[in-house]
Amino acid sequence: MQKKILLIEDESGIADTIIYPLSTEGFSTHWVTTGGEGLAYLKSESADLVILDIGLPDINGFDVLREIRKTGQPPVLFLTARSDEIDRILGLELGADDYVMKPFSPRELAARVKAILRRSAESGSTKITSSPFQVDYNKRQITYFGRKINLTRIEYDLLILFVNRPGWIFTRDKIMDLAWPESGESFDRTVDTHIKTLRTKLKEINPEIDPIETHRGVGYSLRE
Repeated sequence: MQKKILLIEDESGIADTIIYPLSTEGFSTHWVTTGGEGLAYLKSESADLVILDIGLPDINGFDVLREIRKTGQPPVLFLTARSDEIDRILGLELGADDYVMKPFSPRELAARVKAILRRSAESGSTKITSSPFQVDYNKRQITYFGRKINLTRIEYDLLILFVNRPGWIFTRDKIMDLAWPESGESFDRTVDTHIKTLRTKLKEINPEIDPIETHRGVGYSLRE
């Protein structure tokens, strides 16, 4: 069956360089120029993969990705013209599957697309992100040592942030910015409270391990 790609890119020249090599590889590409159009398309149609530009005219690509990740699927490949490392890191922390820097080789992009789709087919709807955690993005569920964790929406978003980047230290401000961007402000106590509740739930499953490490005066990380 022909794989369907949703391309969200506002520049027609770049879109052309993407659509042609994908068509030669047998992919069907639906092209839209704004984040709003892309999200509207996904509400009524399915896509096997989304190619998403960060610099869109209406909605920041990161915000589009946040909306896509509320339902978990499909896999997302970021396009970015910005060379600063934070764009790459932020995109992957939010759940992007890969990224390509502009300018890029059409052949390289097609190879990345095929690799992502191959991994997606192998893992199905479940993505093992950091043992002993396992994430089912379709159901927004996380298991820990094989047992489902009963999480609130906020706790799920918080744990996903850690699981996608084990060993990375996140400050409280960064956690607020990435996990709850709609909050508008940073509240240290809010983060600490959710971390405490999350630790309690994890210890109920395995009381011998505390997977969340506190870095005093800095923030938190998931132990590798």
